[in-house]
Amino acid sequence: MSATFLKVANLSDLAEGGRLSVEVEGRAVLVFRLGGDVFAVEDVCTHDGQPLTDGELVNGEIECPRHGARFDIKTGRAMCMPAVEPVKVFPVRISGGDIEIDQASVN
Repeated sequence: MSATFLKVANLSDLAEGGRLSVEVEGRAVLVFRLGGDVFAVEDVCTHDGQPLTDGELVNGEIECPRHGARFDIKTGRAMCMPAVEPVKVFPVRISGGDIEIDQASVN
């Protein structure tokens, strides 16, 4: 089955080092632009279900503002306690200046 990508934003809406909070198929997703690349992760800490939206982004890791768990935005890997489970990552592509996320990966 081929991937179906959905537009979530314009690339021009996302500055280098920035993030956007979007909703895809009813799921909260954080989109990051870092080092010229774009990444997307589910906007939820796997430790306690809190949003990662306002967490600090340092060296490619988003930190949960509640308990300090950190996640690699490229792989979703939990980088420190209290989280042990990764966050879900979503395939992203840039098409004609649009940021698109693979719809099937969100469902």
